[in-house]
Amino acid sequence: MGAGLDEVEVVVVGAGQAGLSAAYHLRRTGYEPDRDFVTLDHSPGPGGAWQFRWPSLTYGKVHGMHALPGMELTGADPARPSSEVIAEYFASYERAFGLRVRRPVDVRAVREGGDGRLLVETSAGTWATRALINATGTWERPFWPRYPGQETFGGRQLHTAQYPGPRAFAGQRVVVVGGGTSGTQHLLEIAPYAAATTWVTRRPPEFREGPFDEDAGRQAVALVEERVKQGLPPRSVVSVTGLPLNDAIREGLANGVLDRKPMFDRIVPDGVEWDDGRHVSADVILWATGFRASVDHLAPLRLREPGGGIRVEGTRAVADPRIHLVGYGPSASTIGANRAGRAAVRDIRRLLAGEPVAA
Repeated sequence: MGAGLDEVEVVVVGAGQAGLSAAYHLRRTGYEPDRDFVTLDHSPGPGGAWQFRWPSLTYGKVHGMHALPGMELTGADPARPSSEVIAEYFASYERAFGLRVRRPVDVRAVREGGDGRLLVETSAGTWATRALINATGTWERPFWPRYPGQETFGGRQLHTAQYPGPRAFAGQRVVVVGGGTSGTQHLLEIAPYAAATTWVTRRPPEFREGPFDEDAGRQAVALVEERVKQGLPPRSVVSVTGLPLNDAIREGLANGVLDRKPMFDRIVPDGVEWDDGRHVSADVILWATGFRASVDHLAPLRLREPGGGIRVEGTRAVADPRIHLVGYGPSASTIGANRAGRAAVRDIRRLLAGEPVAA
């Protein structure tokens, strides 16, 4: 090792649900923060991506928030913004288990160290490590589709990542693009304030009747898992489960707010157009088109497959057993992130002990 390097056994990158779960399980198995492992977080404070959510997404509207391992979230006011509730919960969690997250730290690149270790290059220095748990999520990489004429649009274009809440759209004509949970939530919130809303999606949305039980959940996760096993970019769990047909969605379908139109063919200065001659005037295009995995810092390791994704078995990158991806693909849900954190730590302990890693 060269001079000026900090050496640890494990580096955890990201302190959202998956990263905190991994750090918790490292502590439980005897690893000491700062001595044996470090947790590095790009965000200014605790809360993972939740801290950046729009104020109108109250805790009561959060779908399927699962508690972190070892500490329940109790007594939260459902009317408070989820960004506040969950940031406070994560902060309490970090304190309770002494996780000592370092932030804000930008991880710039992960490279070969030349002696079996990895070099993690960051804004706060370089760490040499025997294993890395990547828990960077997707919030840093909003996906913006490209459409002809996009640069000519005279109004405002923004992504879910920049969504300010519904009042910002008062009196405006808004086109919402995207058939997922965020797109439908935005539409239902914006409609009472906007002059007009139009909903467009690439594929017809699928609505799910009945309860989403454990069996259905397992099937959905298995579909996403199959993609990452093949080295394809992961899809979200929601994309394979469909949208839950709750009271708000039923009302939106009944009153026409959720009247879905097929994807437009081009963007023009005053709106959007279809090849069949239809035109919708717009002041705003809101892209609720999802996110991609934030894994560019792993590029020097050449983990990507020809299909565009990183091939993963469980949480382990098939091309490099020292790298574990948690909160990636099938473990992107909050309960999945908890399980992935535990599984990654179990696998890494075997690796560091010189035991065989499952093929």
